[in-house]
Amino acid sequence: MSEVKTFRVSGRITKPNFRTNFNKELRAMKPEDAVEEVLKTLGSKHKVKRFYIKVEKVEEVSSEEPKQ
Repeated sequence: MSEVKTFRVSGRITKPNFRTNFNKELRAMKPEDAVEEVLKTLGSKHKVKRFYIKVEKVEEVSSEEPKQ
């Protein structure tokens, strides 16, 4: 069986009238699943289309490392 890991996804949102950076930590099986969840969450909460969201970095976080 696969183990669930914690990933930190970092990137930026660049809409015409809205620009911001984001860092999200979430649990997923693979990095691709973590990116998909971030795209889905940001799209629904902030009404951002996927092509405005640029994922710059996906890294695995150990469970002992504190959240930033």
